[in-house]
Amino acid sequence: MSRVLVVRLDSDGDVLLAGPAVRAVAAGADEVVMVVGPRGRQAAGLLPGVDAVVMWRCPWVDGEPPPMTREGTEEVVDTLAALGADEAVVLTSFHQSPLPTALVLRMAGVGRITAASVDYPGSLLDVRLRPGDPALDPTVDLPDDLPEAERALAIAARAGHALPEGDDGRLAVTVGDDARREAADALAAHGVDGPYVVLHPGASVPARAWSPHRATEGVAALAAAGHRVVVTGAPDEAALTARVAGREGVDLGGRTSFGALAAVLAGARAVVVGNTGPAHLAAAVGVPVVSLFAPVVPPERWAPYGVRRILLGDQGAPCRGTRARDCPVPGHPCLDSVRANQVVAAVGALIYGE
Repeated sequence: MSRVLVVRLDSDGDVLLAGPAVRAVAAGADEVVMVVGPRGRQAAGLLPGVDAVVMWRCPWVDGEPPPMTREGTEEVVDTLAALGADEAVVLTSFHQSPLPTALVLRMAGVGRITAASVDYPGSLLDVRLRPGDPALDPTVDLPDDLPEAERALAIAARAGHALPEGDDGRLAVTVGDDARREAADALAAHGVDGPYVVLHPGASVPARAWSPHRATEGVAALAAAGHRVVVTGAPDEAALTARVAGREGVDLGGRTSFGALAAVLAGARAVVVGNTGPAHLAAAVGVPVVSLFAPVVPPERWAPYGVRRILLGDQGAPCRGTRARDCPVPGHPCLDSVRANQVVAAVGALIYGE
């Protein structure tokens, strides 16, 4: 029996974007074990093709990294070794090195490891893709400007894993019956029994979120335009969603599991959201997205993938390409320059083709 590890140690959005690569691996493997960080666990549980999930809070990936210790590393090595995997496919973004992860996998006895690495990997990798700019280096075989889902799929393909016939390579999740019932109950409890749009004001990285006062204006403007507006958020965003929903919106902040959130998004006519996990969750359930996109990372790599979308935000703002977690520019101009009427127009264009 072949057991393959697919490693993506970032957050929910990153894990969702790895979904097509996971399905490619699953098409030829007997078992796929997804190795993720704690911030990606709930997304991994929704991906088709994943048979088991192992968590690893990785010191060189996690946004709030734990201490790097010999004891912690040995514990991870033992956990991974116990899986008895034949192979690992390590998925990283353009700014990350897979080599520390490959070292741990090698110590765990994984026999074949594939990843993309700018740096010379020595014996850490068996299959290496060289990322970069093909215009500057003709030996590059993984362009840096690929959408993140396609980058992951290219890494899996170099390892010998292709999507099965009929798979279009878009994002996808499995939403169970319990999650659908949970979502339906949450909506019904607030009297939502017809068409609605979703506005998700929060983001895991503060620099990528529309400011609360702008999001509040957005809800009011959408409601004035005749839309029923459902405001969603994680449990730790309950105060934010209550403020943003106000009297005009329906506040579901902290009232749904991640699977039920997928079901809520799936029922929406459109979703307004920043560059954060629920944007990719909306794409995974096939819903059009108004993407409030801060240019701290490139939209060609990270914008919602495979669905109709409209990007709003100043892509030439001074924060462009900084990967900043907190806005480095007073006034948050890249997103706070977006006004409620622009969001209303974008939602109308996606729903009605206006």
